[in-house]
Amino acid sequence: MTAQTQTHEPAITPELVAQHGLKPDEYQRILDLIGRAPTLTELGIFSAMWNEHCSYKSSRLHLKKLPTQAPWVIQGPGENAGVIDIGDGQACVFKMESHNHPSYIEPYQGATTGVGGILRDVFTMGARPIACLNLLRFGAIDHPKTRHLVSGVVAGIGGYGNSFGVPTVGGSTAFHSSYDGNILVNAMAVGLARANEIFYAAATGVGRPIVYLGSKTGRDGIHGATMASAEFDENSDEKRPTVQVGDPFSEKLLLEACLEIMAKGCVVAIQDMGAAGLTSSAVEMGAKGNLGVELNLDLVPCREPGMTAYEMMLSESQERMLMVLHPEKEEEAEAIFRKWGLDFAVIGKTTDTLRFVVRHQGAVKADLPIKKLGDEAPLYDRPHVAPAKPAKLDASKLSEPMSVAAALKKLVACPDLASKRWVWEQYDHLILGNTVQPPGGDAAVVRIDDGPKGLALTTDVTPRYCFADPVEGGKQAVAEAWRNITAVGGKPLALTDNLNFGNPEKPEIMGQFVACLEGIGEACRALDFPIVSGNVSLYNETQGKAILPTPAIGGVGLVTDVTKSVGLAFRSAGETILLVGESEGWLGQSIYLREILGREEGAPPPVDLAREKVNGDFVRELIVGDLVTAAHDLSDGGLAVALAEMAMAGKLGAKVFGPDGESAAAWFGEDQGRYLLTASSDKLDEIIGKAKAAGVKIAPLGETGGDALVLGSAPPVLVQELLDAHENWMPTYMAGELAA
Repeated sequence: MTAQTQTHEPAITPELVAQHGLKPDEYQRILDLIGRAPTLTELGIFSAMWNEHCSYKSSRLHLKKLPTQAPWVIQGPGENAGVIDIGDGQACVFKMESHNHPSYIEPYQGATTGVGGILRDVFTMGARPIACLNLLRFGAIDHPKTRHLVSGVVAGIGGYGNSFGVPTVGGSTAFHSSYDGNILVNAMAVGLARANEIFYAAATGVGRPIVYLGSKTGRDGIHGATMASAEFDENSDEKRPTVQVGDPFSEKLLLEACLEIMAKGCVVAIQDMGAAGLTSSAVEMGAKGNLGVELNLDLVPCREPGMTAYEMMLSESQERMLMVLHPEKEEEAEAIFRKWGLDFAVIGKTTDTLRFVVRHQGAVKADLPIKKLGDEAPLYDRPHVAPAKPAKLDASKLSEPMSVAAALKKLVACPDLASKRWVWEQYDHLILGNTVQPPGGDAAVVRIDDGPKGLALTTDVTPRYCFADPVEGGKQAVAEAWRNITAVGGKPLALTDNLNFGNPEKPEIMGQFVACLEGIGEACRALDFPIVSGNVSLYNETQGKAILPTPAIGGVGLVTDVTKSVGLAFRSAGETILLVGESEGWLGQSIYLREILGREEGAPPPVDLAREKVNGDFVRELIVGDLVTAAHDLSDGGLAVALAEMAMAGKLGAKVFGPDGESAAAWFGEDQGRYLLTASSDKLDEIIGKAKAAGVKIAPLGETGGDALVLGSAPPVLVQELLDAHENWMPTYMAGELAA
């Protein structure tokens, strides 16, 4: 059957093809596949399915190298979200995705729909969402748009999550000039399901009804996925109409209705209408099930009059699902959706033709080979240049322009290390009543049902490391997430990633991508920490300026008993502070080097993955055995900043022996694989004995107590003075009271 065209449809010109993000050779590939010129609707369908955001055409060759399996992995990459077994017949379902481009253009709606989309990915699998996290990167604090973007994104995340009724329990917020024209908004959602009741996208059975569920279709978000696959230029604000508009209250209704019809056994297959909307969801369900799909767009619920087939197929209106139902359950499913006040419309059926046929107003608007829409998408082995390895920085030759105490006060108040309370207090992190460890620590801990089990959740990445040495930076991002989960007593189980990079058509950017994946894969294998879901976001650059490579890592771990989980705060006076791990004093690419000396150079600290594993397993054993009262991993700012963070969290001082030489490198070096612990004196012999048996270096550093932090021979710094500097930066900045 040949798709019919109508006279008012525009001719398919090279200019129109280019406007759809397709290169001439890709268009020729389409002509070869279907043997004729496509209709406008078909061109739009190919544009949606073959853009970078949906097809992973530049990345999937390299993604195959990542470890995705483990005995506890139920579902790895390829579905709406990853699924892991957490025991007792329960499964954890989670994923992270980006909404970077929309959030730069329209920060509130871009962020809200990012949260809404990732929540749908989780409950599409049959899981009830229990937590959200995010990772945010903004431009320089003196850039004229930064404050506006921070305000809008944070309000959007809070506005959606709070209204939907899921706690936002963790995240990461930082600033760098590379994000001036292209911010990052990465959203992560986590849900719970029964391990034997997971729902998938693959349709089965011929002649079964395809049902449209949820909110009506509008013109918002048309070409949203295509926009996400292109770099910005000076006209990016004109793309505002391609940003979707979210409604968290409708999504809450959609969640409850979906879970109810799943429980009633109505659902054969289900797919969220996310990027590329109706096109992507219908094609994926049919193709994964080796079935054809026929759609009648006359039956699609629309909220705007006169919508064309092209507009309906490419709309990214939110809060919509596509399902294949058991025919005998159709009436029951419809009654449930009507009860929740949502649209329910049978808009098509499965077929045995392996064709994707779209009809509208008596005409066939598309008739395409359904498998080839996905399977025949371009796959590029893009040229890539391995980044040059930077030289190690000689810390002994660096000047020390201020005292340790003065440097510490400046660092705890710098944009990246200052408290983000202003951000997370706009999120409801306590709703549902299961948040055990709130935002602000190494990882959040959320109780599962009534306990005692819980999930430890974190997001992290250090982009400056990834830029300087992508292999080490990739390793460190995974190791940091692994340490964060370990520091609250969790056993790291699996991760999701969000790989944010610039234009992959530039060999140096593709080189960053390939090298980061090499490091990520190496760390995942060494730490038994597989990747079960994720997202690739490329073309994050504006007018030729790329962001720092930012492979965000979202980690999930299991806490067997949440009552034993520890935080980072000093708990009581008179406890011994212990340092786990080796300290060389590595200042290359450190926060100290950047904020105090104004330099960004040198190699980042190397990551010894074998040592990470040994040290982390040891720390976790101490926490689970009730031998320590607090734990904190060392990262940005090294030993001094970690001590300050523990002191500020507990509003309690400490006196600490000075490391050898008491140099800035010793206090602020960012050597990896290290933790700070506190323990009562009667537990020290047992702890040191266990460390010796495990081959772990551990050293007493000092004792908690008093109202000041005393670092070696440096003058005391009042904890309240540190707190004031740490807590005040963000609200002062957002109020516009800092000098630009």
